[in-house]
Amino acid sequence: MEHTTFPPDLMQLQAEWHRTYEALAAPDPTRSTVLRRRLQWLSIRLWWHPYWTGPGRMPAARAELRDQVRTCQGRR
Repeated sequence: MEHTTFPPDLMQLQAEWHRTYEALAAPDPTRSTVLRRRLQWLSIRLWWHPYWTGPGRMPAARAELRDQVRTCQGRR
């Protein structure tokens, strides 16, 4: 797939999703209920972001978004 340019707010949402998921996946996470709710809220916001209304932007573009955010955060 071609390298796609995503809106900054979408990239930020995905980065927050990763941080929240990692905090929840930690051994003995504190505030697990709060983290689960935040993860659900972020997932909904990611799914319904206006960027995805264009044609041909699923599911490969969603995978590309995750990969780009991981790369920006130095996780690859």
